[in-house]
Amino acid sequence: MKLLLVEDSERLRATLARGLHAAGFTADVAADGVEAAGYLATYGYDFVVLDLGLPRLDGFGVLRALPAGGERPRVLVLSARDQVADRVDALNAGADDYLMKPFAFEELVARLHALARRPAETHVDVLEHAGVRLDPQARRASANGSVLQLTPREFGLLELLLRHRGRVFARADILERIAGSESEASDRSVEVVVFGLRRKLADAGCDGLIENRRGAGYLIP
Repeated sequence: MKLLLVEDSERLRATLARGLHAAGFTADVAADGVEAAGYLATYGYDFVVLDLGLPRLDGFGVLRALPAGGERPRVLVLSARDQVADRVDALNAGADDYLMKPFAFEELVARLHALARRPAETHVDVLEHAGVRLDPQARRASANGSVLQLTPREFGLLELLLRHRGRVFARADILERIAGSESEASDRSVEVVVFGLRRKLADAGCDGLIENRRGAGYLIP
C-alpha cells in the first residue's frame, strides 16, 4: 500500500517513514503543503498521513487539493490541535480520521489498516484470482493454498497487478508504485522483481499468471 507522509518536523518525519516502511507501506515524504500538493498531482496514493500545521500551505489547503471521486486517497490527520472544533473542521474538510499528537505508532498503523478495510470502489479486503489469494492488511499471499514467501517489492507488485487486472503497467510505473518516487533504483530492477515473483508463483503451480506485453509492460489479464 502506498502512502504520502506530510510532516514538517524533520525528526518525526524520518522516524515515521522508517516505521511505516517496516510495517509494509511504501511511503513518499513531503515537508510542507506545497510539496505535498505536487506529489498528489503527480502520483497516486492509497493513504495520506497529514499534519495540519504546515508551512507554505496548511493541511486544510492540502485537503482541498485532493482529487475528487473514487481515486481519492484516505486521509489520516496527525495534529497537536486538541479542540473538538479542530477535529470537526478537519473531518468536514475531507479527512477520514484524526489522531492527536503525541500518539503511539502502533495506533497509527492500526488506524491505517482500519481505513483500508472501509468499503471503497477501488479497494477490496482480499484479492483473489486463478488460485492466488492476497490479503493486503495481513500482508499474506498464497497460491493454490501454499503460502508465498515474498519480498516487500514482490508483494507490492502482485498486489498492484491483481488490484488492476487487465491494465498494463510500464516498468517505470511499477517502480514508482512499489519503491516510491524517491527511489534511486533503475526501472531495470523491476525485471528482477518480476522474475522472482514469477518463479515463486510457478513453484506453487501458477506459472504464466503475469504476462509481458513487449514494449509496453506487465499485467495479469
